[in-house]
Amino acid sequence: MFSNVKKWFRHIRDVITRPRCFFTKIVADGNMEESMLKAFMYGLMGGIMVLALRLIGGATVTLGAVFSAIVIVPVLAVALLFVMGGLMMLVSEITGGERDWEIAIKGLASVFFIYPVVLVLNALAFNCTSMWIISIAVDAYILFLFYNIALYCMRGRRGNVIAVIAIFALFMITVYATDYRIGWFMLKNAGATLACLM
Repeated sequence: MFSNVKKWFRHIRDVITRPRCFFTKIVADGNMEESMLKAFMYGLMGGIMVLALRLIGGATVTLGAVFSAIVIVPVLAVALLFVMGGLMMLVSEITGGERDWEIAIKGLASVFFIYPVVLVLNALAFNCTSMWIISIAVDAYILFLFYNIALYCMRGRRGNVIAVIAIFALFMITVYATDYRIGWFMLKNAGATLACLM
């Protein structure tokens, strides 16, 4: 048990501090079930953590909220893994990288520890300013992870990867600079977003 926890922390440390070394080691070995399980478990962890935050905050927890935390959020995490996998395959095709679906899924699943962190950070936003700060910080870090996966895991050409990430960044800047940001914020934290409308 202790060795598994130690391995988990080492995995997170390597993704954060040594992404090149970590992502270049990911290979296809026919074991995609582990990646799906990771996404599900991180989704479950995130759902439970957000539910706990609501309880601590004094919110009334309904049966629907519990069902959402332990079923809907984990299933959405797995769905998100496959959607992002499709996007990663498209990026890899554009950048001249690997055309292996399994490597894309494994690379993305390896960074899914960020999923519960993102859910909790979004839930912690309490006003418009905190919503802006958290949202920009999270989106920038996710783009950074996406860059590392596209470059080191999918082995895309550096110049092409930078160009694609720059396009994504430009798209995000456009969202933040227009009223579309309200819809984006609503997906993250409706309460904090409503403060932006006042």
